[in-house]
Amino acid sequence: MRDALAIVLGRAGSKGVPGKNTRSIAGKPCAAWTIEHAMKTPGVRTVVVSTDSPQLKAIAAAMSAHAVDRPEALAGDLATVDAAARHALDAIAKDLPWTSNPKTPVLVLYANVPVRPADLCERALARLAESGCDSVQSYERVGKHHPWWMVRLDEEAGCLRPWQGDVLNHGVYRRQDLPAAYLPDGGVIAVTREALMLDIAGVDTGPHAFFGADRRGIVSEFGAVVDIDEEADFLRAESMLSGDRVSEKVT
Repeated sequence: MRDALAIVLGRAGSKGVPGKNTRSIAGKPCAAWTIEHAMKTPGVRTVVVSTDSPQLKAIAAAMSAHAVDRPEALAGDLATVDAAARHALDAIAKDLPWTSNPKTPVLVLYANVPVRPADLCERALARLAESGCDSVQSYERVGKHHPWWMVRLDEEAGCLRPWQGDVLNHGVYRRQDLPAAYLPDGGVIAVTREALMLDIAGVDTGPHAFFGADRRGIVSEFGAVVDIDEEADFLRAESMLSGDRVSEKVT
């Protein structure tokens, strides 16, 4: 497998859950779980943490990860994931000349995702290499929150109509009868360097241009990835990770 670079993105600011990237979960800062996951992934040669948080920079240094200062312009609510990742890649290019290869695999990981399947990034890198595609993103299968069961609701009158089409619920009333649908779970994005740097010809411009032309996916079990967006997510992650630590001690 080609050498891969892992870029962990973690802003200091968060309106929903302030300080979530450095907050402790099961005895470790939230971001430390992602850094550790990246370091344990076969094929990952170097881990880089892009952040404007002094606390997160200190965590990265303590874990022997490279730290890149994210500029203020890329640390606000409107900053895009790919712009921050490109900045990090440019910032470490001189120190890591091997990353200049257009086909270098790059893992883009969110610092606020402490729970992932142990082999998630390994599977993403494998699919990227075996298929020769431009990007691989992880998805989880949608359950009862299926798009076919979504509606448009007039909150004043309470009137309902289908989100799409003319038949409410698409005529399906049992979850088992719903066609498979998938939602990005935030676990991992694996891209080639040339895709991340927008160097692939023929790709339409837009917020997802960095995924390239040939985009693939891998599937996680429902609930196997925990993306911290609200307080309830902390509780779920704490429970899952504390359970894993107890199991390790018993073993």
